[in-house]
Amino acid sequence: MSLRRREFLAMPLFLEGPRSTDARIEEIRIDFQDYLYRAPYKFGGKEVDRVTLLNVHSRLSTKNGKSANGFAVMPLGNIWSFPAPEIPYDTTLAAMKALAERIAALTRDFREYAHPLDVDHALEPEYLKAAAETTRQLKLSRPIPKLCTLVTASPVDAAIHDAFGRLHGRNSFAIAGKDFVRFDLAHYLNPEFKGEYLDPYILEKPTPRIQMYHSVGASDPLTAAEVRKHIGDGLPETLEDWIPYNGVTAIKIKLNGSDLAWDVDRVAAIDRVTMAAQARRGTADWIYSLDFNERCPNVQYVLDFEHQLKGKAPTAFRRVQYIEQPTARDLAENRQNTMFEAARLRPIVIDESLTGLDALLLAREMGYTGVALKACKGQSQTLLLAAATQKYKMFRCVQDLTCPGAALVHSVGIACHVPGVSALEANAREYVPAANRGWEKRFPGIFEVKNGYMDTKGLDGSGLCTS
Repeated sequence: MSLRRREFLAMPLFLEGPRSTDARIEEIRIDFQDYLYRAPYKFGGKEVDRVTLLNVHSRLSTKNGKSANGFAVMPLGNIWSFPAPEIPYDTTLAAMKALAERIAALTRDFREYAHPLDVDHALEPEYLKAAAETTRQLKLSRPIPKLCTLVTASPVDAAIHDAFGRLHGRNSFAIAGKDFVRFDLAHYLNPEFKGEYLDPYILEKPTPRIQMYHSVGASDPLTAAEVRKHIGDGLPETLEDWIPYNGVTAIKIKLNGSDLAWDVDRVAAIDRVTMAAQARRGTADWIYSLDFNERCPNVQYVLDFEHQLKGKAPTAFRRVQYIEQPTARDLAENRQNTMFEAARLRPIVIDESLTGLDALLLAREMGYTGVALKACKGQSQTLLLAAATQKYKMFRCVQDLTCPGAALVHSVGIACHVPGVSALEANAREYVPAANRGWEKRFPGIFEVKNGYMDTKGLDGSGLCTS
């Protein structure tokens, strides 16, 4: 790291006086774990069959010498956060690993006593510079995207929030408000939030249960007749078997975005299989979400899809709760794809596009009516954008990044502490259940779903409940 960078990180960054609750980072350690998926997961036109987890261990201390450890995990979802067809998977993964090392070093060098929100606010610009430096060092053919940087930094931020909560013996969601944070929300967001803090936007106590979205990848078999090769590990292998196994009442459908007939037929087929499975269970109430992973060429495709689905499978259309990120993530470069007309039929939600308040405001200008909050974009950013989405009266849901173990606990924590969250996607149990082992006993309501809902008992403990 350059001397200039070290001098910057050593400078006092806060004009207002510190809180007695502020803490300083004493340690950040990282390591990686690799897992193979039990079955490939196809989305955005690509199949993923493996994952590398970034584990982060932290230690914080107060001025009076009290200290606490924290822990967080996040999948390095390079296929999703760093889409680059001309760059091999191993190269983008290596870039994220190298960036993780840089981010860990930058965070260790931050010597201020502060709240985790302020640590992230001060360091995000440095993380983005580190991404540019990593791009140059590795001679990548395209720059590491901001989204990829957020994903890489997210478990560092979460581990700091976890340690801060444990340091004060409180849940992390309960100590992000006025009594602990020295600045109002205008400091982090915009002047519309002058004099406001996170307290009214975050539930101190978790919602007792949250509906779980089961994911159906673009290549997942729906019935036994579609299974080409049996896995044979005792878990369901088709949608018709997953529904009774977890009591599924919410289904997220991955779509193509480049083949309109296929997309409409896929939703109709899933609806037929689901209706039969739910009839056997005596269940009449369930919902769908539709995810194009930004592959629709334009908004007209979305409109044509909505109208054709409504005509061909009206029962399926009635059950659609929202449509996620239908067109390209770079909203500024695609201003013509406004979603006003499409959003009149169903909420249109941004996911890949959501990298900060600027993106959220631009999405609103373009007719998007909802957002997908994600742990993989950082606890700090998620808390702040959760406030913004409520102030702007936007639809809210929580998505995961095939988050297992501690990452799923963190994701569920967000879903049950943000008011108005409709449901939570959780698909690690489908594709990489091996990474969940050991967590079933701690949080059976999260990792052993029986009625389509996750029981959040225990998520009011210290920190983020991830360590």
